Amino acid sequence: MPDLFKPVVLIPVYDHEHAIGAVVAAVLQYDVPCILVDDGSSPACARVLDELVAGTPEKMMLVRHADNRGKGAAVLSGFSYAHAAGYTHVLQIDADGQHRVADVPQFLQSAAQHADAVIAGYPIYDESVPAIRLYARYLTHVWVWINTLSLEIKDSMCGFRVYPLAPVMQLIARQKIGLRMDFDTEILVRLYWAGLKVVNLPTRVAYPTDGVSHFRVWLDNVLITRMHTVLFFGMLPRIPRLLARKWRAQ
Repeated sequence: MPDLFKPVVLIPVYDHEHAIGAVVAAVLQYDVPCILVDDGSSPACARVLDELVAGTPEKMMLVRHADNRGKGAAVLSGFSYAHAAGYTHVLQIDADGQHRVADVPQFLQSAAQHADAVIAGYPIYDESVPAIRLYARYLTHVWVWINTLSLEIKDSMCGFRVYPLAPVMQLIARQKIGLRMDFDTEILVRLYWAGLKVVNLPTRVAYPTDGVSHFRVWLDNVLITRMHTVLFFGMLPRIPRLLARKWRAQ
């Protein structure tokens, strides 16, 4: 890997005390530091996170929110911490065990080879995925394809990805990003608008090992619908630039 490639793993955590230990243990096998962001978890989960960090202080860092702010807010706090600590890339992975940690080396290798790109996982599901999740994801895929005028983003909702920190920090300095379940899609679309390439990697996904989901059906669907609407109207003035980019890629 290049000398200027300094990655860190970022795991946003909210009440996943039964799964996070196994996820962290699997991540640490790959000799990469890890930032945990406690997004206002219960005392039981907070204790688990304290113990994990105390057990491997040279590899583990902990950022803590006093109250729950949402997944996007947790990831943004992790970005700021990682940037201040001098890391160049952040590998985001979920705390519930649904992502295949064994793919971490492949994602980091791809990020090292494509240092200015977002490495975005797209899920290969097993039989544990609820059918309604698949249908809902497809609707989001269609909106993302419309809002980018491109099929370059295969899946915008998978939380397993690697971000180059420099352009991310530039984006969030000028643009407010959704703080909850709308975050993953919105930041990927806006980074694409900013000119970043998206490299898609397949990864197996299961639902989740501890049975805990923080997706709030009504509120999060309202937020996601609002996000797609805002992105659509943001896409309209960008049509010439997006079409030119598509033409240059042919």
